[in-house]
Amino acid sequence: MNEPAPQPAERRTPVRLHLLALNPTDSVTHGFLPAAARLGLDVTLLTDQPAAHRRAYEQSVADGGKLPGLTLVGCDVKDFREVIGRISALGRTAPPDAVFTNSDHLQPQAALAAGYFGLPGKDWRAALDTKNKALLRRRLAAAGADAVYSAELGPDDEPEALAARGLPFPCVVKPREGVAGEDVVLAEDAADLVRRCHDIRRRRPGASLVVEEYLEGELHTLETLGDGRTLHTLGAFRTELSPPPHFVEERLTLLPALPQPHTRQVVTQLRALGVGFGACHTEYVVQGGRARLIEVNYRAIGDQCDLALADVLGIPLFEHILRTHLGEPLPADLGARTDGRARVEYVCTDRGGTLEKAPPASETERDGVRLVYRPLRGTGETHPLRRTNRDYLGVIRATGTDQGRIDQAVEAFLAAERWEILS
Repeated sequence: MNEPAPQPAERRTPVRLHLLALNPTDSVTHGFLPAAARLGLDVTLLTDQPAAHRRAYEQSVADGGKLPGLTLVGCDVKDFREVIGRISALGRTAPPDAVFTNSDHLQPQAALAAGYFGLPGKDWRAALDTKNKALLRRRLAAAGADAVYSAELGPDDEPEALAARGLPFPCVVKPREGVAGEDVVLAEDAADLVRRCHDIRRRRPGASLVVEEYLEGELHTLETLGDGRTLHTLGAFRTELSPPPHFVEERLTLLPALPQPHTRQVVTQLRALGVGFGACHTEYVVQGGRARLIEVNYRAIGDQCDLALADVLGIPLFEHILRTHLGEPLPADLGARTDGRARVEYVCTDRGGTLEKAPPASETERDGVRLVYRPLRGTGETHPLRRTNRDYLGVIRATGTDQGRIDQAVEAFLAAERWEILS
């Protein structure tokens, strides 16, 4: 793992953050960019979608957001060679002080770029192993941390041959490098497995798939933050999913305390993977008293859970994450509150069509509960049903210190508002 660079006595001004991104996300637009502004950083955002980021940036500024100076640079950010080459060319006038991304897809590229320029960053092997679900299973098994049945189906491999191996059913089929629960599905038997694989391949030609043991149980997350030496456990959410065969996150509730011994078990497995720098969002279930990893996302939790977590903990979470990439050590005590509670609720459509009616963005504070609603789809937009988080119409995040009041506030909001889809 790359060790954080020693903090210099004086930094030149301005300090420049090179941020890699694909599509705009709330984590970047409403989390990391405002944090960069508070830290006084200049930001160069390298992306394959500069126009979309320009619109998101301008909209946030129009809404009163305090964002940093931003240089948008078009770049094939999925190719680490292009990333390094572009940063090198920019470095003639704006040498990088940090290379950072919060994208699942871009962690290896950011890690390789940081290493190339001698900057603090993640171990590129850990970034790759956590992104690639087949490598993840092999790395955990080799370390003796956990053994989950897993088989890889390459683009030219026939699912019929895999189904004939005598797999443990039911099993889960997923893209080897997928995100957002897209095309993650439960297969009940061999015929179902073959059908599911062919369905996914029609939508993702050339994609490699992973077929693995179904780890049944209540789904939890563990949110961590490290600087390469110290690893802080920030909190844990309980995640409620849609019924199988799909796995759409519908609600996350912050647990009042970190579950033990499962938290320690997850941390042990993360260390076996080489994870310990920056933010990490890990999903796991408990079976037979032990924590079994579903997946490791080597970045901050998204879909506005990171915004809720920062509110509840009462710490500059996004600034802490950026500081680690600037080579600054984390404090031994983050000073996080322990009495905060949170619930994040997703309004999810059950059919494709055009959104005809939906409530506007709002923010209220009543009876000790702060409730924020943000639309994720505009009225008039037409979308197919995807059985992923791309079916979300809006997100509610409610925070306070009384879980009962938080739940009441969310239920009251859902009862009072209407979302109408015209099929």
